Amino acid sequence: MTNESLTSELLTQFADDFAADRTARIVQNAVTETPITKVAMDRKIVTSIDPSMSVKVDRWPNTNQKKSGRCWLFSGLNSLKPAVYEETKLANFEFSQNYMHFWDKLEKANFFLTSMMDLADRDIDDRTVHYLLHDPIGDGGQWNMFVALVQKYGVVPKYAMPETESSSNTREMNSTLENLLRRGARDVRAAVRNGGDVAGTKRSIMEQVYRVLNIHLGTPPQKFLWQWEDKDHEFHREGEFTPLEFAAKYVGDLNDYVCLVNDPRESSPYNHLFTVDRLGNVVGAKPVTYLNVPIQVIRDLTQATLEEGHAVWMGCDTGKQCNRDLGIWDEHLYDFDGTYGIDLDMTKAEELQYGQAMMTHAMVFTGVDLVNGKPRRWRIENSWGDQIADKGFFTMNDSWFDQHVFEVAIHKSKLSAQLLAVLDTEPIVLPAWDPMGSLARA
Repeated sequence: MTNESLTSELLTQFADDFAADRTARIVQNAVTETPITKVAMDRKIVTSIDPSMSVKVDRWPNTNQKKSGRCWLFSGLNSLKPAVYEETKLANFEFSQNYMHFWDKLEKANFFLTSMMDLADRDIDDRTVHYLLHDPIGDGGQWNMFVALVQKYGVVPKYAMPETESSSNTREMNSTLENLLRRGARDVRAAVRNGGDVAGTKRSIMEQVYRVLNIHLGTPPQKFLWQWEDKDHEFHREGEFTPLEFAAKYVGDLNDYVCLVNDPRESSPYNHLFTVDRLGNVVGAKPVTYLNVPIQVIRDLTQATLEEGHAVWMGCDTGKQCNRDLGIWDEHLYDFDGTYGIDLDMTKAEELQYGQAMMTHAMVFTGVDLVNGKPRRWRIENSWGDQIADKGFFTMNDSWFDQHVFEVAIHKSKLSAQLLAVLDTEPIVLPAWDPMGSLARA
């Protein structure tokens, strides 16, 4: 190996070059006293954005996932709210996110232990085994995982299973569950390898997981009374419902929705179906699949769905070029290249390949601002509370869309015959650690 050490001569040259750069010294003075985001922000973009939209479907208040990674559950449930509002005329309604969170954790534990049993013949340092052990039961998830939960367990209104300290702040609960499941992985692997009681070992671990979840999140209701006063102060009583009966009344056939992603890597050709190895929550449910399409297809179908009055579940890389307090995204919101005097540019494909980009957050498209039929701005329902942005609703300039939006759930009726035919093909399997599965990880 050649000598690539940083020599004193080289470091001296770096220092001399920096000292000779007057602009760099001025920026240093600014950034050592002020956050880089304030120095690099383009004020023209900030002052040009307002939250008004020519197409807007939301008529409800914002939600708050607090200190948890449940964005996909919040956005999934938020996308189902319009049907409830339309039928009940309620002024305010939320599904119970905690109810879904409980069953997701329980199912993920079972999914993880099942994978550990399947992979028991592999060495503990096998890359897939090691990857799964790193995050056995994170808060994240995907649209297909949300659908699997609704179809198996139904939904309930928030009052029937309200938030707890641990549902809103999952760190301590997750730490206990991770400990329990890693020990469980040790035990089921040993049982498989040594011809022990595999089923009994797994059942014992799952019973302990159930106990921990009950302590932290409460016990899910089997039935609840559904009654309400609408915004016109009229009282309604529908009677007693099971969660599955409630879902049947207010949730449509979620099997009619398809996940479209934009993955421009050469290894992921467009108009092909993909899945990620060992990604899921409910054992036996339909696998998590993605139909890879050009970003313009995602833009066009999202716009068409909003124009018909329906919200759209989406996944993106939310932290890029974002101001959380103002609630805005724009591809050029921060001029980091100009502020630092360096080149940070990468294509979307390169960012995926080199670990600079991944899906980090799920939200809901609830509006679009059209000029001559073309989108210039988008409205997003976030789940970070109503104290930021436009009472919790963010504004995205269309410049941000191509680089940082990755996924939407779209009704099958919007797809072309060519894309519908792809759904019947065998999906290409990506490795467990592929960035297309990142939204479901920690």
